[in-house]
Order: sequence, then structure tokens, then C-alpha cells
Amino acid sequence: MTDKPIQEPVSEYPLLEKIESPTDVKKLSNAQLVELAAEIRHKLVHSVAKTGGHIGPNLGVVELTIALHTVFDTPKDNFVFDVSHQAYVHKMLTGRQSEIHTIRQYEGLNGYMLRTESEHDCYGAGHAGTALSAALGMATARDLAGTDEEVVCVAGDAAFTCGPTFEALNNIAESTDNMIVVLNDNEWSIDKNVGALAKYFNRLQTSDAYEHIHRKATDLIERVAGKGVRKLVNRVEEGTKGLFAPSVLFEEFGMRYYGPVDGHDVEALISIFQHLKGRKERSILHIITEKGRGWEPALANPGKFHGTGPYEVKTGATASGTPTASDVFARAVTDFAKEDEKVVAITAAMPGGTKLEILKKELPKQYFDVGIAEEHAALFACGLATKGFKPFLSIYSTFMQRAYDMIIHDMALQKLPVRLCMDRAGLSGDDGPTHHGLFDIGYLRHVPDLVFMQPKDEPELRDMLWTMANYEELPSAIRYPRGPIAGVPVEGEPKLLEIGKSEVVEDGADVALFGLGTLFSMAKETRDALEAQGISTALVNPRWIKPMDTTCLEEFARKVKVICTFEDHVLANGYGAGVIEHLHDAGIDVPVVRIGWPNEFIDHGNVPALRAQHGLTAEAAVEKVLKALG
Repeated sequence: MTDKPIQEPVSEYPLLEKIESPTDVKKLSNAQLVELAAEIRHKLVHSVAKTGGHIGPNLGVVELTIALHTVFDTPKDNFVFDVSHQAYVHKMLTGRQSEIHTIRQYEGLNGYMLRTESEHDCYGAGHAGTALSAALGMATARDLAGTDEEVVCVAGDAAFTCGPTFEALNNIAESTDNMIVVLNDNEWSIDKNVGALAKYFNRLQTSDAYEHIHRKATDLIERVAGKGVRKLVNRVEEGTKGLFAPSVLFEEFGMRYYGPVDGHDVEALISIFQHLKGRKERSILHIITEKGRGWEPALANPGKFHGTGPYEVKTGATASGTPTASDVFARAVTDFAKEDEKVVAITAAMPGGTKLEILKKELPKQYFDVGIAEEHAALFACGLATKGFKPFLSIYSTFMQRAYDMIIHDMALQKLPVRLCMDRAGLSGDDGPTHHGLFDIGYLRHVPDLVFMQPKDEPELRDMLWTMANYEELPSAIRYPRGPIAGVPVEGEPKLLEIGKSEVVEDGADVALFGLGTLFSMAKETRDALEAQGISTALVNPRWIKPMDTTCLEEFARKVKVICTFEDHVLANGYGAGVIEHLHDAGIDVPVVRIGWPNEFIDHGNVPALRAQHGLTAEAAVEKVLKALG
């Protein structure tokens, strides 16, 4: 098919504007569906240019999503998208196309599937590798209930490098006889996929024989896949038999393999889905797609446009701003690694997001990407640590939750000095509740022996990383936000920090403010407001979540009338909770005001707006402190 150039201005979307539900999609001819795909791409690129979002993945699944809604019937039938960041097209075809310009915006559409947003969103997810298990549960529940809905799981090839997906595959033949899995093979997840299975799929796409197979795909899907594939194998040269490893692999798990099929041929996709619908078999359809299809900037740079901020449509140019905490982290670790070959860094398929692509480029032998496998990444780091290496394990706070068992039983129990670097700690804004890093203090501060810290600005971030690099006794962890911390330039040489020692920035006699990390600036603003009212206010940068500087805490608790803590974390089991626990055990009776997030899942949207909504502002802090003062 030929895509309509999306850069051409259009005055309207004649087909898309009439789509109010999947029923309207079913009324279109195949030729009109091709036009609809072009309109969707155009609207996606121009809408996401203003909001930011996961543009590349969505451009890659336009025809797939159209075909699914042409053949199946949601909400009766269930579509489970792995991660579901590629569900923008699904939203547009299920009555939300007029709202797509609000995607990821405050009080707008969520960037992922969300059960509370639409009856067509049967399962919400934001982490990779979850869809196959969830879909298998739905299919099994259907079988137990005796109903007849179809369950379709759509997962990218990267999901098949993920442990939970293989666990589900191992269980599928024992649980149901009727489920459809679509393997969306685009060679990319966020960054280029790694690992043995990813190489299988890559060989499939790059082989000289692939184009021949590709042309035969439409004919192939009309046959019974196993028999047809075996006949085709017998006709190709011996050296190309490795191409069919996916077929062998999935048939070993008890699934009927179909493909590979052109994932941008909407007519072929409709034909195969009509063939699969109602067959009551465990089938896997292998489709080949282009991430970013139809928009040259996304095709040229799929890593960048997996998920991005606002951009210029013609060129894909994005604004360059203040260095982020991730930039500072990656630059620092790379510099440390240049001086010490024992320093290595590990990421779980996120070299772009964590910025470790810097280390990958400059010191590739000291860089490891293990794929979407956080549990394995943690254990891998433990193994490196036993041999005297200094592993920095960089994973988003929300994804580090998957490695929780390994942190306790493998790192802490064995006192292995792995360095946990938790990116996106705190509110992650427009990505929403699946990506907010609001629980890591709660799940780490009680782990025995763990050293845990958070910096107030960029220079302190580097100092903490340097301290971690030189701390070889126990595991350590650091949390830092998405985007800049305070926008302070990093200059000079890093310095070692005394573990468990706070920084008293300003002294005071009436109130003591403990501003942890990102919210230190809010604590400072609160101090200025209190001082303006004649209230003597101390300002402390705690630095250490664990070990807590109890000497400093007790000193202020015994002399001030109110203590106030600030944290970009839920209040339940957070830093402030630790302050209350210690003061209670020490027998010090002083009111403690806590500024932080409520114990609930916070929506997506603009960070200042969400902070204002939930009382994370200097004004709210002042009001609470004054009330505590009486």
C-alpha cells in the first residue's frame, strides 16, 4: 500500500470524523480502510506534536488496529495490548478520536489503556510482558463461564524477551484451547531489542529469503499453517531453515503459528483474522511492522520517537532544555567508569531513557543491556558484585518493583554492593499512575543494611553517585526524578559525602523543615514564607533516607515546636513516616506535618497541576504548619 504523505495539510478527516464506534469501521470498504489509515497517521503526528507521547509505536500499529476492529467486536471481544502505549489508534476507533488531542494531558485521555476510561479498554497496563498472562486469564475465565467472546493479545517482539511472557507461554496449553496472540515484530521496543530471541526475529527480517516469504504471506495464511510452513521449508535452501525457528518455538508451546505477514497490509490482516476468529485454537500470528511508519523522523530515529515530548512535525525537532537528572547520572557514571574499569552499568532495555547510551557509546565493554528483564538484571548485578565489580543498575523506580525479591534475598541478605539507581522517582507526570515512582521509599527503607539517598540538586546527585562508587560494604540506592532536579550546573570534581549526615542549610527555633530531594525547593519556599511572618524556621536537606540522620532530627525535634517533612512519594511508609516512627521510639513528642502524595494512585497530567490538586505546594505547607503551631 502507499501511505498518503502525512506532512500535507488537510482541512478535515472525512472518514475518521465519522468513526464514533467500531461499528462505523466495519462499514468501510478495504479501499476506504487504507484511506482511514492515512487519516489516522496524519492526525496522530499532528496531535502528538503538541502533547508529546508514544508516536512511533502507534504509527506502527495503524493497520493492525483497524483490522482488529473490522473483524472483532469490542467490548464483547477483548483486546489486550502489552504495555498499551500503542493504544492511541484503538482509542480513536472506539469513540475517542475527537479527544486524541488531550492524550496524556491533565484531565485528558490517558496514554495507556484504562479500564475506567472506556468499556473498550478491558485491561490497563504500563509495564512490558504482562499482556499474555492477563489475556490467558481472561480466556480461561471465558472457558469456565461458558461464554464465547474472543480474546486477542497483542505483544511486541520485545515482550518475548521478558520473563512473564515465557511463563505464560509455558502455561497456555494447560489453560485454554482458544486464544489469539499477535506477535508485532518491529525489531524495536523502546531501544533496539537484545537477546537470543530478538536475534531470531532480526534474522527473519534481514535474510535474503525474507522478501520471497513476505510475498508469499497472503497465500500462506490461507492454508493450515503447520502443514504449509513445512512444505515451504522443504522448498527453501538448507541455510534458510533457521528462519522458521519462531514456528518451531511456538509449536513447542502448543500454539499454531501463522506468518510472517505484512503488518501494514490491512486486507491481508482482515483475511487472517477472519480465518482465526471462531477457530477455537491456540494461535499466534507473526506480523512484521515498521515502528514510526509514515513519518520519516520516527523511522529514522525509532528510539527517540518511542516516547517523546512535543516536536516540530516537518523535522521532528524537539526542544533542548536543562540537562536532566538522567543526563547527569549517565555522564557521571561514564566518567567514573573511565577511571575505574570495575565500574559497569546495567539497564533493562532503557539506554535512551536512562541516558546510558552515553556509556554504551564511549565504553561499550562496561555497558550491559539485558532486555526487559528487571529480575534478571538485579541478579546479574549481584553476580558481577561477587567478583569485585561495581555495578550501577539503572531502572525506573516503577520498574524496579519487579526486582524487589532479588533486592532483599540476593543483594541485601548477601550484603552485595550493587548500586540501585532509580530513575523517574516521584511523579512522572503525563505517563500517569503506571509510571509514577511514588512507592520506592516504602519498599526499600525497611530492607536491612541498605543505604538509601536522594539529592536536592544536580551537583549533589553526582556526589552521591561518587559516594556509591566508593562504597563497597553494602547495597546502596539512589532516587532521582524525571527531568531536571533544580537546574544547578555540575562543575568541578565530585566529593565523597558522609553517609547518614544531613545538611543543615538554615537554622531556626520555631519550625524545622526537612525537604527531601526534589521537594527541597518547596521546603525553601515554605521557609521564606514562614520567615516573612516572623516565624524562625530551620531548613534541612536530609540527603539520607537510610540511615536517617537521627542526631540532626532529634536535635531539632527537641527545640522546635513543629517539624515538617517534604517528599515526592506517597506518605504511607515514606520518609515522613520514618521520621514519626523514630521520634515516637525516642519519646520525643513534637507535631510532625507531612507534605507528600496521598496513599492512592495519582492520575496523569501536568505536575504543578497535580501537586496543587493534592496539596503539595508551599502554600499548603504554610497553612498546615501554622495550624500545627496553633
